[in-house]
Amino acid sequence: MTIVPLVTKASPTEPALRSRGGPRIARLASGPVPAREDVAAFRAALRHLAGGVSVITTGRGEDRTGLTATSVASLSAEPPTLMFGLNLASSSFPVLARHRSFAVNFLNAAQKQIADRFAGRGGEKGAARYAGASWSTGPSGSPLLDGALAALDCEVEELIERHSHAIVIGRVREIRLGGDDAALLYWRGDYERLGWMAEEASTALGLRSL
Repeated sequence: MTIVPLVTKASPTEPALRSRGGPRIARLASGPVPAREDVAAFRAALRHLAGGVSVITTGRGEDRTGLTATSVASLSAEPPTLMFGLNLASSSFPVLARHRSFAVNFLNAAQKQIADRFAGRGGEKGAARYAGASWSTGPSGSPLLDGALAALDCEVEELIERHSHAIVIGRVREIRLGGDDAALLYWRGDYERLGWMAEEASTALGLRSL
């Protein structure tokens, strides 16, 4: 176990300490420009936070793009509102800011290739990321993924720029619910699954009845 307390930038960075049989403690500096060690420790910590994988879609026609995200969170149920973090340097940011709408598509465990495509792992950009999947259009004009666990069509309510990212707040305008398949998660740098695919569950229930 590692404990990383943040101190002011004026405080000196202290070496890692370990009490006998206890956790390792790394004292890191913080400030307007975080030290490289601070960033590495922060990223290492977040690798342990499992997150549901979503594809954020935005734009229309050839002016479409999108990204893979694990930072989607509910902000309010009344009215239905959600939020996520978007890198200001992302190619998706100007498109989303221009169209003022987007959709959040929760991926199931069989949709890893879609996650990789929207993460740009194969070099796909813009509208090319939509290849190999079936899409429909929501009220805002944003693409909704057919077969997603759920797809939420949203209008941008506010963009709050902080540091390297923007906090995107979206008012949900339409919800489309999919099947009860296993969810796709991202944890410690790799994909995981939570639950059973509908076909697997049906087969298992059938075997139990024999």
